[in-house]
Amino acid sequence: MGKGFSFVAGAVIGAAAGTIIGILVAPRSGAETRAMAADMANDAWDNARDMYEQGMDQARTAASDFGPMVDAKTDELRAKVDLARERMDQLREQLNDAIAGGNVTPAADVVVESVAPEAADTSADASADAGAAPASEA
Repeated sequence: MGKGFSFVAGAVIGAAAGTIIGILVAPRSGAETRAMAADMANDAWDNARDMYEQGMDQARTAASDFGPMVDAKTDELRAKVDLARERMDQLREQLNDAIAGGNVTPAADVVVESVAPEAADTSADASADAGAAPASEA
């Protein structure tokens, strides 16, 4: 504790001596120095406020640009999903036509039919569990 106390005591004494010497040799009066310090503090405050306002403007701009970007990506994804559903329907129709024409023989107990999107996952799992053989396209 002796070294820590010595360091703190030396720092306090040094700061006090520096303050006294600074006041004694200052080229301006105390009023002028205080006014200059107040002006510098006001300038720093104004700069900080300007930077804050610029940051807020940039954040608002980024937030307002984010919504339309998300909407555009959502629309693009919906279009891709719709295209994939149309292609699946076409393939399902081709498979049904091939089965109806006798070109393809389905595996035992497998019925190819249109399935609602919610039930598609469960029916696909069920047919995979039943060991359904993949049908070839005509």
